[in-house]
Amino acid sequence: QLQLVESGGGLVQPGGSLRLSCAASGFTLDYYVIRWFRQAPGKEREGVSCISTTGDTITYSDSVKGRFTISRDNGQNTVYLQMNSLKPEDTGIYYCNARLFSRNYWGQGTQVTVSS
Repeated sequence: QLQLVESGGGLVQPGGSLRLSCAASGFTLDYYVIRWFRQAPGKEREGVSCISTTGDTITYSDSVKGRFTISRDNGQNTVYLQMNSLKPEDTGIYYCNARLFSRNYWGQGTQVTVSS
């Protein structure tokens, strides 16, 4: 079965950190561009970060730039999102997406809640 599984979400205080993981099973991530998205309650899903197949090209949304770091370990078939200096507005469900031409896979999401 081809799937992506996110993990690492949870409840954290403002200023804290979390590391999200996105693991693939049934296929290799090597040739896929990976994106992290998030969706806050009552809002549309928004792109957070993107990493190329080799990791040479990385982009971030303005809202997370300087605080989040995306990385990939193709040997582990996993992509990570290190989130530091978390803010309440970072709260939402975080999804990873893998895309290669017409192949497009989504994970089920992991909840991140930033609250004191």
